[in-house]
Parts: sequence; structure tokens; C-alpha cells
Amino acid sequence: MAFADPREQLKIIKRGTEAIIPEDELLSKLEASAKDNRPLKVKAGFDPTSPDLHLGHGIILKKLRDFQALGHEVLFLIGDFTAYIGDPSGRSETRPSISKEEIIKNSKTYERQVFKVLDEQNTQVLSNSHWLSELGPEEFMRLTSLVNVSRILDRDDFSKRYKEGVSISLREFIYPLVQAYDSVQMCCDIELGGTDQTFNILLGRDFQRHYGQSPQVGVFLPILEGTDGTKKMSKSLGNYIGLDESPQDIYGKLMSISDELMWRYYLLLSTCDEEEIKELKARHPMEAKKALASEIVSWLHDPQSALEATRDFETKFSKRSFPEDVKEKVYSSSSRKVVDLVLEVSDSVSTRGQAKRLISQGGLVINGEKYADPNSVFPDDTAFEVKIGKKEFLKVEIK
Repeated sequence: MAFADPREQLKIIKRGTEAIIPEDELLSKLEASAKDNRPLKVKAGFDPTSPDLHLGHGIILKKLRDFQALGHEVLFLIGDFTAYIGDPSGRSETRPSISKEEIIKNSKTYERQVFKVLDEQNTQVLSNSHWLSELGPEEFMRLTSLVNVSRILDRDDFSKRYKEGVSISLREFIYPLVQAYDSVQMCCDIELGGTDQTFNILLGRDFQRHYGQSPQVGVFLPILEGTDGTKKMSKSLGNYIGLDESPQDIYGKLMSISDELMWRYYLLLSTCDEEEIKELKARHPMEAKKALASEIVSWLHDPQSALEATRDFETKFSKRSFPEDVKEKVYSSSSRKVVDLVLEVSDSVSTRGQAKRLISQGGLVINGEKYADPNSVFPDDTAFEVKIGKKEFLKVEIK
């Protein structure tokens, strides 16, 4: 196949990335690929420590799909051997061990879930147990001689734990070595990972040099915040959106995220370009959020499922315990800020400061959507349902 202009490819690859190390080498690899008509080998590894892949993993998978669309070869690595060791990246304590049975079971779910995003025909699925379980003592000792302890302790997570006197097992020191050796075995041109994988991926460059290979380029993607908007998306924290969840659950969880977090999800997970996102920002946040939820459900399931999830969500919210015998109020101010709306129509809120506090604490819901910013604007409708605090339900008409 004919490859696109290398600089155009680089522009697509860079969108949503945190860093490319080194970027000039990536451009050189893209230029050589186009000249020789040879696809680059692009690796990403996932340890099957839990049954579900989620949207945090989806950021990396989506970028892999970008590489596939550009004509490159994706190597999806299931770390069934490294899962035994436990990735210490970003950990404040030693990761609990996982059984062989769990790893095998989880690996099978990964093999199925990954093709919700990747093109199956152009993806090679590998397991690192195929070479790491055959690694003899002589070769293993050679790996341990390629990096010194002081360099490993320079890692942010290890350094912090060492200074705080938190235990670090020798097993954890081994993890970055075997991950780096994966890149040698796979002869990778590029490796993708979250920013927490920077040390491991750059160590892979050093190992490849030692084994006489051209070093891989690291493409680093942001860590996605979970639905709580603060902590890393994680199943253990309960703030995740699984790739294998039902369309209704995915849609509902996406509708629950904050307006601010929604734009980050757009940047990292949507196919909308900057101009389209700019247009969406000019519309009401509820419309933009529905569009995002619909796009992601279509991506992970299909357009019909997205349509059904939208209808299901709207039906649930239209029936959600909103009393029939509520007070009707008229709002006549020219301001469309929610803080002014609350001040005028509420019987329980009497001061601007009180209104701001109530809204900031999540006490305002309009047409089923929670507002947390006192300066945000309410829907451009002639009438809507408003819930203020826990007990005040109103039907508001705009005059």
C-alpha cells in the first residue's frame, strides 16, 4: 500500500498524546517506512490482572487503531508472564499476586474485547510467556547486568517509596527488565503506553541497542481520569467504564461525568476534530455530552445500540421520581446563569452565596442534568423541570 505523507502521519499520531520520545526519530521511521513501503511494528502491552478493559485502556487502543489506519502493523501484547510479577508503575505499595487461573481467564477476555476497537485482520496478538517462560538463567543474568540499582531507584514511584521506607520487593525491580526484553523479542519500532510507563518503555530502547536493534520510539498517552473526575480510571476504585459493558451502562456513566471532564474525554476518545469540538462547546453541555455518549457507544457496540441507549436514558430521566404536583414558577430575568435562576425561583435559597454553595455541592438538577458550576447556563428551552436541594421540585417557565 502507499503510505500517507510522513508529516501528515505524524500530525495524526500526535493528537491527544502527552509526549513522543524522541519525536524526530519517529518522523525518520515514518519517512523510511514510506520510502521502503514497509509498515512499522507498533507495540502495546496489557497485563491481564483484571477481567475488563476500560476506556483508560481505550485511549491506547484508539491510538493503535490510528496506526492501523495509517497502514502500520499492530502488535497487541498480553502480558500473561509479566502479570505474575506485577507492574509497579504508579504504585505506592507492592501489587498483590494473581493466580495462573485468573491470568488465563482474563487473557481470553482481553483477546475478545480488544477487537471492539482494533481491526482484527491487521492485529497480531502475542503473549510474552512464549519467550519469557523460556528465558534461561544465563540470559536472565545478562538482563540484570544491563541496568543498575541506582537507575531503577531514580524512578519516581520507587524513589518515593524508598524515601518513605515503604517496602519494595526485588520482584518489582525485575518488571521493567522483562518488559524491556519484550521489545527486543518483538523487534518493535514504536511502543505505546501511558505516561506511567515512561521508565519501562525508555529502558526498552536501551535493551534494543544492546541487542543490536534500532531503538523503539515511545509514544506516551495521558492517564484518563475516571468518572469521579479526579483519580485514575480503575476497576478497583469503581470509577471505570468497561469496554464490555452494556450500551445503557456506558451511556449512563458517560452522562454522569462533569462538563469539564467531558471535554477531556472528547480530546482523548472522540474522533471529532478541533473545529467540531469548538462547535460543540458553543452548544449546551447536555447536548455535547449526549453526542459524546452516543459516539462512544457506537464505537464499542453499534449505532443502533447507541440510539436505543439514548432513548433508554431519556425515558429513565423523564420518569425519575419527579412529583406531578410541583410548584410552577416563572423566570423573567435576561440572565441565563443557573445561580440567577436559583435565586429567583427558589423558596429555600435567599442569598447569592447560598445559591453558589448549593450548586457547587451538586444540589441543582435541571431536566435530569446536575450542574456544579454556578456560572454555567441553563437549557435554551421555554420550560423545564428543576430540582433544588433534596426537597424542592419546580416546573419553570421562561418569560
